[in-house]
Amino acid sequence: MRDLLMATETITNHGVLIIDPQPNMSALVASMLRAIGRRDIRVAENGAQAAIELDRRVYDVIIIDDAVSNPDAIELVRRLRSSPDGRNRLTPVIMMAAAPDASRITAARDAGVTEFLRKPFAADHLRARLDSISANPRAFIEAEAYKGPDRRRRKLDIGEKDRRATNDAPDQD
Repeated sequence: MRDLLMATETITNHGVLIIDPQPNMSALVASMLRAIGRRDIRVAENGAQAAIELDRRVYDVIIIDDAVSNPDAIELVRRLRSSPDGRNRLTPVIMMAAAPDASRITAARDAGVTEFLRKPFAADHLRARLDSISANPRAFIEAEAYKGPDRRRRKLDIGEKDRRATNDAPDQD
């Protein structure tokens, strides 16, 4: 029946992929998304299903539960961001978790998660994250140790005298 429902939905510019091992939670998140006007919603219950969906098409946003396994949610995001030809490499990712500790939130951020939602949350919280992603898009950073959205949330003008030296600077022997 799930395949029948998915086949009848129309692909839009605002497609959302929910990756959650708990069908009741993914249904609740989908219901919240529909309440705030999103209609093109797909669901994957594990990393393997998510990989198929992520290869099928480009999404506007990906919502992933921290409890996803095989691979784990953070590894799945890391792979998504590191895939040079991945269709959804630049897609914003919102991770949701019931009881994240600071180290897990840091690991998610370092893997390339764009926003974080602590469960339980209301549709307004989800809308706020989606609005933030839309209103404040962050540049995609590609460094040796990190690939993902710029982790800095604000831009500060630090002035030339306080700017770090770069590798482009001439040697001062």
